[in-house]
This record gives sequence, structure tokens and C-alpha cells, in this order.
Amino acid sequence: MTLTLTQVAKTFSGATRALLPTDLTVEQGEILSLLGPSGCGKTTLLRIIAGLERADPGAKIRFDGEDVTTQPVEKRKIGMVFQSYALFPNMSVRGNIGYGLKMQGLPRAEIAARVEEVIALCQLAPYAERPVTALSGGQRQRVALARAVAPRPRVLLLDEPLSALDAALRTQLRDELAVLLRRFGITAIFVTHDQDEAMAIADRVAVMSHGRIAQIGTPEALYRNPATTFVARFVGDAMALGGRLEGAELHLPGGSLPLPSSSPGHDVFVRAEDIRLDAQGPLTARVESVTFLGTHYRIALHGVAHEPLFALHSGLSAPRPGEEVRLAIAPERLILLPKEPA
Repeated sequence: MTLTLTQVAKTFSGATRALLPTDLTVEQGEILSLLGPSGCGKTTLLRIIAGLERADPGAKIRFDGEDVTTQPVEKRKIGMVFQSYALFPNMSVRGNIGYGLKMQGLPRAEIAARVEEVIALCQLAPYAERPVTALSGGQRQRVALARAVAPRPRVLLLDEPLSALDAALRTQLRDELAVLLRRFGITAIFVTHDQDEAMAIADRVAVMSHGRIAQIGTPEALYRNPATTFVARFVGDAMALGGRLEGAELHLPGGSLPLPSSSPGHDVFVRAEDIRLDAQGPLTARVESVTFLGTHYRIALHGVAHEPLFALHSGLSAPRPGEEVRLAIAPERLILLPKEPA
């Protein structure tokens, strides 16, 4: 199903603009993430798509061309997975998955066939007769997905589906969720504030800020070509270098860097993985702290720019705090963005 939103906005009481007029198209079978900090409007947008919130007058919501703007939630044929999963603790896995189908009044044979289908898709056969209270967090997530998909919804909506899990389990289930959503082949939209989660799962990511979509694109496009300072900082933690631009050179407290081109009126950003320790590098910095993270070191650097910088170093050893080091940054790894109004 193709989802099309036109001029979708939401104003709450007291003239609070939770969502500014938004246009968005999600293609058949596409997985889209709404990514942003708390209060940016992503959950409001998801609830409007579901029919749980009514958009401001003038909005249009279309499912495969059908106008569902004023349709109530129960008529939109939406599948939803919430943070809490909202499973029935007194029912088995099979009972939870089949409950919505029973409420639709489907024949018993069709219910049984659909339940078996999603149990197989979600690899839940060994747990089918267990109560959901006997399952792990990851298994419960799979039950919630199976229950949402069993009625064959037109679109699947997920609201922070991994946020209730601990960090180690989130990483494991993030990859599992990406596989399951593609196996379903269903149009899916999920809300998250976790950039790693969005980039690992989604075909496209819509980065939201202050009630609007700041930029939308593939994870690679957002990371490599952010359109705004907000997107550069939020996706990949880009750091501002500051300094003074003169032609195609950036002058910093710790030295000068060549730029890809002369860029007056721009700010320059860099990501931690693009700062290299290099004895012949043009920049000088003092090591403030070193954190060992297993696959690499995270080194805090002072004196090279007006603000502290961090570098990711994958060598077998790292400099000690207090040492002076030389740094290099390849010109093509710098991110140049137009200055934003103060």
C-alpha cells in the first residue's frame, strides 16, 4: 500500500503546534523511520496516520488513493505495535495472535491458517502454546509483531518498539526486526529517537525537528550529505569546528585545514571517525581523556578547535591524557553547511 500525506498538521489546545503542515509519501513495502528527539512531532504524526488523532482542517491522508482522512481508526485496517506490546497475559502466544482475527468474525479455519502463517514467519512455533508471561522480551516483541500482521493490515505502525528492552537485547532485536519487516513485505512506519535503530532498519529516514521534517532520505544520504546543522549533529554526531574561513582554508586554534572548495558563509563540521592521529598532520591538540571501547579508543581532544573534539582511534594503543598529538582530517571528509540564523 502507498501512503500519501498532504498538508497534515496538528494544533493542540492553547495553539500549541505539535506538527507543522507536512507532505509525505511512503511507497508500497517501504520501511520508513520517523527519527527525532522527544517533542519533535513524530509520535503525533504516527497517531494521525493511525486515526488516533485528528489532523487540522485541510489535511489529506490517502491509502492507495483512498481518502481516509476522516475514517476512524477501526476502519483504516492499521496494524500497531506499541512500546509495551500490550499483550494479553492470560492468553497463550497462539491466543494473542488470533484474538484480533476472532474480533473480525473470521471463520475458524481461516483464523487457524493465518495464525500458523505468522507463527512460522516470526519463528514462534516452539512457544505457540506458552503464556506470554513465560517469554523473554525479544519473544514478546515477535508475538506483538505477529499479532499486528495477522489481520493483514494495509500499513504497520510501530511506536518505539525496542525502547522497553535493555541495551544488549536492543542491538540483537534491531537486526531481527529489520529481517521480519522485510519478510512481511508490508508498508511500515516506525518511530524512534535512536539513530542507530533508524539507520539499521529503515529504507528511508525522515529526521524531524520542531514539528517538521528537516530532511528525508536513505540512511547513507542523511549521513553523508546532511542538509542542515541539526541533521548533521543528530545523525552521526557531527562536531562543529568553528574557526575562520579564508578562501579554501580553515584556520583553527590548533592549525589550518584545507577545504574542498572556497566556502564563504558556511560552517564546517567533522565526525569523530574522520579525525586521524597523524604525526605529520597539520593540527595540534592535547589529549584530555582516553576511553577504551573494545574495537577502538575514544579520545577527547582540546586546543585544536574552540570546542572539545572527539576522535575514534582503532590502533592497538592510544596516547595518554596530557600528551600533545598531531591530527589530520581529509578535506573530503569535512561537512560544509550554510550558516544558520542566530
